[in-house]
Amino acid sequence: MLNKLTTVSSKELGIHSGTINAVCEQYAKSRSQKRRPYLRYRGKKNLGWVPLKGRELKETPKGFHFNGREYKVFKSRCIPCGATIKDGTNFSQDNRGNWFLNISIELPDSAQRPINRGVGIDLGLKDFATLSNGEKIQAPVLYRDAQVALAIAQRARKSRRVRAIQAKTAHRRSDFLHKLSTRIVREFDLIAVGDVSAAGLVKTNMAKSVLDAGGSSFRNQLTYKAVKHGAWLEKVNENFTTQTCSDCGARPDSSPRGIAGLGIRQWVCSECGGLHDRDVNAAENILSKLVAGLGHETPVEGIPVL
Repeated sequence: MLNKLTTVSSKELGIHSGTINAVCEQYAKSRSQKRRPYLRYRGKKNLGWVPLKGRELKETPKGFHFNGREYKVFKSRCIPCGATIKDGTNFSQDNRGNWFLNISIELPDSAQRPINRGVGIDLGLKDFATLSNGEKIQAPVLYRDAQVALAIAQRARKSRRVRAIQAKTAHRRSDFLHKLSTRIVREFDLIAVGDVSAAGLVKTNMAKSVLDAGGSSFRNQLTYKAVKHGAWLEKVNENFTTQTCSDCGARPDSSPRGIAGLGIRQWVCSECGGLHDRDVNAAENILSKLVAGLGHETPVEGIPVL
């Protein structure tokens, strides 16, 4: 309906018709998702956003051609030969006023690699991630490192300085997550990651640490990078993974339980006598759950071809 009502309005508004259609479609989608009869208008605090249809954007040697003019851009990476630019492409503005051209393309899925190595990942706060092979990746706590400088800038009402600190923190976090997720999908063919709910944790007193860690962004990156590199990734229900012994599979009375057990980092299984690191044991159980769900035996460090 909105597309019909805005027909032939591009000349009067001075906006490309593809952008008008994309805005109408996004408006209808957002209204349906939020179940509201109408949405609020964008205010001055909203960042700039100009959507466009992929077919309207043409690549040139120095950038891209859109709506009768050429936009010279710095390409963070070249568009693969033969790739199709899809809808969802847009111009967007960050909180420092810089504009970016985000291009959505469609690529064929990579062939699945043979599964030789698997890993379970237990996400946390003290250690950002613990792998089933015993490796622990320390949380970078980037926001907490910038708190003092951020507080000084906020008290001095230096808005540009505040935005610069926040942008730097976000970029450092993104760089850390991208490097880690890329390394994991290249090293391991089968990846099992716990399905801990960040939305639930941000409602607790651990909210600042949860948001600073960026666990949800890390899982999202693992998901699409696994497809790109031909790895197999699954989210696993991590209920009782901390309490279950990864050696014998029992859930003994000696395992850490409830809030009182959060401070227990190592424990001994009263059934088999195995000594466990709390997070490594959980990561091993996460991997075991995935492999058991696939109908195979519990793996150790390496997995024979499944």
